[in-house]
Amino acid sequence: MPGSLEPLDLGIQIPYHFRCPISLELMCDPVTVSTGQTYDRASIESWVATGNTTCPVTRAPLTDFTLIPNHTLRRLIQDWCVANRSFGVERIPTPKQPADPALVRSLLTQASSESNATPSRLTALRRLRGLARDSDKNRSVISSLNAREILVQVVFANIDSELSHESLALLVMFPFGESECVSVVSDSDRIAYLSRLLFHSSIDVRINSAALIEIVVAGTRSPELRAQVSNVDEIFEGVIEIMKNPISSYPRALKIGVKALFALCLVKQTRTKAVSAGAAETLIDRLSDFEKCDAERALATIELLCRVPAGCAAFAAHALTVPLLVKIILKISDRATEYAAGALLSLCSESEMSQRDAVAAGVLTQLLLLVQSDCTDRAKRKAQLLLKLLRDSWPEDSIGNSDDFPCSEVVIRFCCS
Repeated sequence: MPGSLEPLDLGIQIPYHFRCPISLELMCDPVTVSTGQTYDRASIESWVATGNTTCPVTRAPLTDFTLIPNHTLRRLIQDWCVANRSFGVERIPTPKQPADPALVRSLLTQASSESNATPSRLTALRRLRGLARDSDKNRSVISSLNAREILVQVVFANIDSELSHESLALLVMFPFGESECVSVVSDSDRIAYLSRLLFHSSIDVRINSAALIEIVVAGTRSPELRAQVSNVDEIFEGVIEIMKNPISSYPRALKIGVKALFALCLVKQTRTKAVSAGAAETLIDRLSDFEKCDAERALATIELLCRVPAGCAAFAAHALTVPLLVKIILKISDRATEYAAGALLSLCSESEMSQRDAVAAGVLTQLLLLVQSDCTDRAKRKAQLLLKLLRDSWPEDSIGNSDDFPCSEVVIRFCCS
């Protein structure tokens, strides 16, 4: 990064007036405040956000908090970066300016007004989505102007239209408060519409529908309202079908799909519906494709589904379930290890075949490592219970051949007691 200590260590002295007075690092987006002092935007915004109302350098009160971009200084900094690139200094990019609240308000009015022609409304929505993609700051500005309530109305007042789909794509870019989630999940017509969109011809519409379902279900505390959503016909089929799309072509599909599936599976009464829709097979088939955070969520969903008999049976019937769960222990994260151990405990409690498969896959070695690791207490408890459960399935020479683990005899003695 420009302005880091590494260029200084190479003998490059950053000019004093190129440094932010707050961070003392090279400014990437210099802005001038009402006192005439210039700071890096991120630094002065952080200063103001923590409650400060004075200029950090002059200590004079800030009469207003408008930040004026210092384009001249930014171009001088960029020229200096280019002149020193042979020393490893990278040119700072030209920052995109934050969205003007007046422009955002105008675009929201244009998008929501039914008196405007559809092309005009679509243009406004697309401009807003472009601004929202540019930065967190822009999304904050848009959100602060009652955007979510406006967009919800557009989505559900223009069913099966391009306006609805475009509004939905923008809407899922913002977090929801609980009252906003409840306003969606408590309306059966709205949920039925989102469920239908899961089978739309456009994969983007399907993914955005799953994203909104996940947002409103996860943001609703009421078990009854969550259950209403999970009980909607074919909602699990739609979400699971999204997860089957190739990650190379649709990278959002798997991520959004597993988030929605997990949120829906939090309702215990409807987990059997998830199993019937093919959740077990899809989760195991795609398990190796998940990134770390999504892999944790997928494993949490597997553990939830293993708590119902139909789920246990479906996972046990898949030849790769037990070997993959054994392999994952201690490989991804503490949380993933805990979920994998919990799923194995459920499977092995219900099936002798799963016990034999686990032993054959090397679960003893993994569990011995786990109980001696710095993993969570819950993961260790699950491992200890699993060791006790499997003790009759261990090959006779398994304990004797565990020389690699100094504490193995203590662990085995504990688990067999």
